[in-house]
Amino acid sequence: MATPARTQPPWKVPQPSSAAKLKVWNSLTRSKNDFVPIDPEGKEVKWYSCGPTVYDDAHLGHARNYVTIDILRRILAHYYGYKLKFVQNITDVDDKIILRGRQQHLLAKFKAENPTVTEQVINTTIQAFDAYVKKNLPLLSSEVNIGNFNQESAEKYASIIQGKSLDGVGPPTEKEAKIKMHLRTASTAVTSLLAPSKITPEDVQLFFSGAADVLLPYLDSLYGSSIDACDHTVFTKLTQKYEARFNEDMRSLNVLDPDVVTRVTEYGDQIVSFVDKIIKNGFAYQTSDGSVYFDIESFEKKEGNHYARLEPWNRNDTGLQADGEGALSTLKTSEKRNDSDFALWKSSKPGEPAWQSPWGPGRPGWHIECSVMASDVLGEQMDIHSGGIDLCFPHHDNELAQSEAYWQKDGGAQWVNYFLHMGHLSISGSKMSKSLKNFTTIREALARKDWNARSLRIIFLLGGWHDGIEITPDLRKAGASWESYVTNFFYKVRDLEVHPNIASNATEDTKILASFESAKEKVHNALADSIDTPTAMRAISGLITEYNSADKTGLSDAVSFDVARYITRMVRIFGLDGSADPYDGGIGWAGIDISSAAKEFVYAVSRERDEVRQHAIAGDLSEDVLQSIISQHKPARQQDIEAVPYAEVLSAFQKNLQNLASKQAGPKEYLDLCDELRDTHLWDLGIYLEDRENAPAMVRPVDAELQAARDQKEAIVRQKAEAKRKRELDEAEKKAKLAEQAKINPKDMFKTEEYSAWDEEGLPTKDKDGADVPKGRTKKLKKEWEKQKKLFEEHLNA
Repeated sequence: MATPARTQPPWKVPQPSSAAKLKVWNSLTRSKNDFVPIDPEGKEVKWYSCGPTVYDDAHLGHARNYVTIDILRRILAHYYGYKLKFVQNITDVDDKIILRGRQQHLLAKFKAENPTVTEQVINTTIQAFDAYVKKNLPLLSSEVNIGNFNQESAEKYASIIQGKSLDGVGPPTEKEAKIKMHLRTASTAVTSLLAPSKITPEDVQLFFSGAADVLLPYLDSLYGSSIDACDHTVFTKLTQKYEARFNEDMRSLNVLDPDVVTRVTEYGDQIVSFVDKIIKNGFAYQTSDGSVYFDIESFEKKEGNHYARLEPWNRNDTGLQADGEGALSTLKTSEKRNDSDFALWKSSKPGEPAWQSPWGPGRPGWHIECSVMASDVLGEQMDIHSGGIDLCFPHHDNELAQSEAYWQKDGGAQWVNYFLHMGHLSISGSKMSKSLKNFTTIREALARKDWNARSLRIIFLLGGWHDGIEITPDLRKAGASWESYVTNFFYKVRDLEVHPNIASNATEDTKILASFESAKEKVHNALADSIDTPTAMRAISGLITEYNSADKTGLSDAVSFDVARYITRMVRIFGLDGSADPYDGGIGWAGIDISSAAKEFVYAVSRERDEVRQHAIAGDLSEDVLQSIISQHKPARQQDIEAVPYAEVLSAFQKNLQNLASKQAGPKEYLDLCDELRDTHLWDLGIYLEDRENAPAMVRPVDAELQAARDQKEAIVRQKAEAKRKRELDEAEKKAKLAEQAKINPKDMFKTEEYSAWDEEGLPTKDKDGADVPKGRTKKLKKEWEKQKKLFEEHLNA
């Protein structure tokens, strides 16, 4: 019988000795608590974060978790100045990894033994298909086969294919998503089996690629139990591959490496010792099959111990418990004392990896892994434990219970002070899942340029770290707008380094400095309030708005630079500028500057162009003035290879100016040349000159926003040209038809089968049945006749 849930007493949150710098939302108390490190000096923070289970590529849902944790980590380290000891694990053995690793091993062996698609391979694949359909698509008849699968599945699962629930009434759920995945898997296998050619190496590769997902479980059902339990390479080959790819993905998203990385497979002996001590403390028991279970009832009988602190309402949720237990949840055993008891150690079945233990060959339970690794590195207590919000129960609740059972003291132990859980990411309302295969991997998203490290991080910053985020078109637009707003601000301030503002006005400086201090206070208060990054982001964009509205002619450069350095520092603390140091005094972020090799020549040609435009508009561009402009910059005869294209642009511009002077060109031709320099020659080198009223042109890189604007403008021009061409074609066709019609003699125009008699001018008098044409009809025909007569006469005259 399940142990009833108890009323949970308040968690013992550390109290600050003075005003706290920071409050955080603590899942243990489900409230905001003052953040007080265990370290007596308040400097060091011990932090354990649940890492990936490495059996497939990380997707955008993982990015949400790890990028958001990285944001919190950077803020604690670089804004609050804490010295972090950040530990993250790699789960490289669990039920999913064992199954996936074994399946991949068996499929690779099957393919090696069958380098061509033989009749035996096809028969095996058909059997695999039949087994897959029978298990996962029960609405299909027992007679279903590869020939009639598509038709029958379309009939029996029509509502799901149409995006509805199975009964066609309510909205689709995860159940329907799984069925849709199974339909897709089976259909892909059918396509491979019915492919007309399976001869070439490319054909063979395509066949196995399409049939893999039905072959994997089938081959495992036949040969899985034959895998040598001592040969861990069957499984580590898979995990090492995906751990390396996970690390690549994280670095591509500018996520800092952990200070310490732990792997489950490296902790076999420590896990055995940890479990053994829990047994000796009286909070676990062994079963006859060699498994060890945590005894929740015994644990809660001890004063100060409470199970399911994070989500007590879920402690009797059998579905969540089953997810936590994996394969063991399906075992029917009377030796488990309580339905809620969970495995600390699992006896290994044939085909599973095993480690030696006092209870026989076995492997760790899912939850015990983190307890052992975190305790080994951080000791009996830590400040922060983090992970995705779906880990609250049972994983983190079980971690807490078993760890406190290990570190047991009178009155209970307290293993973690603050649990930080990241909200889910969903796209179009759907949570991404490896098991549902409905995810976009990080590397796919980056390769397709759907996102980059900065744009994705901005989206997460615009949402609360503890809240779920749904990526919608509006949110993407908001993220792009915020990035563009900050980028353009950096462009303006960096331009002051090239074109300083000489004048200044104390009043304008005072106004902006007041806005500056207010914005800093808003950012600080937001971050102190459980790291409220959405509010902090709004405060930063609000400061830029205040700056943009200021009278720049009266604003000192020193104030502009101070504001820009602060914003730079904050966006770097948030991780929006790669590995750049937040405190190096720099301004801006990557992507706002042109290359060093380009600067000498681009700024020179920009200055010449500004002067040429100014004099051309004023109408006083004489040959002497032009020579004076050109003589200011003479490209050296030799440049570094990287600088050559930019030097050539400068030389070509000067040469074109001289050619126009020799032809005594007018102002418009000079202005056209200046536009060509901006819109073609420099643009093609990735540089844009942004013309400004009463100010020199601003030199900036061609970024995605500019490119999109040009693409849109060019698309509009193409559309207009196409519309004009269509109008001209229609007009030409109309004229051609009119010309052909003009050749018809009006006396012949009505001589058709519709009539049987006509007068001397060719007007109908009788219809085809011999009846008189009505007077009203005759009147209309007469008008048409007169119009045609006029056309015919014009044709004859022409």
